Amino acid sequence: MAKLEIFQFPTRADNYGVLIHDPETGATASIDAPEAGPIQAALAQKGWTLTDILVTHHHGDHTAGIGPLKNKSGCTVYGPAREAGLIPGLDVEVKEGDTVSVGHADATVIDTAGHTRGHVSYYFPGEGVVFVGDTLFSVGCGKLLEGDAPTMWSSLSKLAGLPPETQVFCGHEYTGANCRFALTIEPENAALQARAADVAQNDANGRPSLPTTIGLELATNPFLRASSPEIQARLGLEGAPLEDVFGEVRRRKDRF
Repeated sequence: MAKLEIFQFPTRADNYGVLIHDPETGATASIDAPEAGPIQAALAQKGWTLTDILVTHHHGDHTAGIGPLKNKSGCTVYGPAREAGLIPGLDVEVKEGDTVSVGHADATVIDTAGHTRGHVSYYFPGEGVVFVGDTLFSVGCGKLLEGDAPTMWSSLSKLAGLPPETQVFCGHEYTGANCRFALTIEPENAALQARAADVAQNDANGRPSLPTTIGLELATNPFLRASSPEIQARLGLEGAPLEDVFGEVRRRKDRF
């Protein structure tokens, strides 16, 4: 079984780029393509050759680098079928349940619509990693730009059901701001209090708080904790459908 090497690096204002590399075959994929320059620099730094781009959704801060990277490398671009007309250079359209391979490592495509109508995530079960784009953030989740609360709650629930040790790589680093909001929703959560302190230390030292894990998110991320009696009580939604509790948390974050 392949053991991927994973390299994460900052790009744009608050994006994170990620390269994954199968040392057995030399295959290398970029998760999304926020901008070409930093990805090319990362490839050069590691001595890797780009073979694939795995696109999570169509937004420009995840696709702007596709053209230059594809022109230079001839790489294969995978992306959600439901957004095929919006993603430049798309070669292979993917949907829920499809398999995408990077060298000997296989990813299962998960439909995680909500932020956009066709957003997908790439889960490598053999590697214990998932690449979630802008669906799930560290202590947060994506805005409902093209979807509604029930759709996003369904998508987040799929990710929440992955093994707790699964490493989560997301498209942006918002953890500090997300912790400040989360503490307004669940101030009594000791795990969240400890995490906020760790994140503040990381921010002070210029370190990212990514990747995270599914288990850590289940313990500290209010967008995954709609079943919490404390959160439901604070929102005045005791016993409400979980998608409604989630939706109210999202509305509050939008106003925060």
